[in-house]
Amino acid sequence: MELSVVQLILLVSLAYFTGIDPLFAMLQTNKPIIAGMFAGLIMGDLKTGLLVGATLQLMVLGVGTYGGASIPDFASGAIIGTVFGVLSGKGLEFAIGLSVPVGLMLVQLDVLARFVTVFFLHRIEKHVEEDNIKAINREALLSTIPFGLSRALPVGLALIFGDSLVKTIVDFAPDWLMGGLKIAGGVLPVVGIAILLRYLPVKKFFPFLLIGFFTAAYLKVPMMGAAILGAAMALIYYKVISVPKTQQVVTTGSQVAQTNFEVGDDEDEL
Repeated sequence: MELSVVQLILLVSLAYFTGIDPLFAMLQTNKPIIAGMFAGLIMGDLKTGLLVGATLQLMVLGVGTYGGASIPDFASGAIIGTVFGVLSGKGLEFAIGLSVPVGLMLVQLDVLARFVTVFFLHRIEKHVEEDNIKAINREALLSTIPFGLSRALPVGLALIFGDSLVKTIVDFAPDWLMGGLKIAGGVLPVVGIAILLRYLPVKKFFPFLLIGFFTAAYLKVPMMGAAILGAAMALIYYKVISVPKTQQVVTTGSQVAQTNFEVGDDEDEL
């Protein structure tokens, strides 16, 4: 299978949009699962795109760009991994194993994009002093270009020169490397879940964690089934346990206030 010109244009456009989406549109295309889904649609293999994107999504569940920090660009990694996974026919393990190092390397381009954007910020400060609203809006739009190019350029170069490169890697890659990529593809989702658990109130909701572990380990319920079960239990906890307690506190507070008011009236009469 070869990559057509139309597919190349669509994939590069997708990569560009994943870079600028968080800045104004916020359609969540910068999420690996969304980027992988669209890449799979473009390549005609939605299943592979979703599997690659969902696996990478697990890695970023507990990671965010807090304070402007740069994080691995697993959205671009999902695009490249999906494309090469479909083109090479080597399966999900190869696609995920390729996506992870790509995402880790592209974080440096995100740092470069943020550095270049400072130029536009200084121009915006100048226009603010001049009260030039049109120029401010123009510079704000131009400042998104470095973020888009930081995703589109590497994806485009990888797709243009990568077909033969992937074939070379597949043909000459040693068995230990391919085995390592498969192992990494299986371990990385666990790492994402572990990172997420560090930021969750596990001690408070430890029984729910045990239920989830039991359903996955002993009942062999897939992750989607465990997620649906967790959502149902969260709704039950909210409606049956949390909300009645809140209403009880409000009612008790109202009764105390009313009692204090009545005591105050009695004291006034005395």
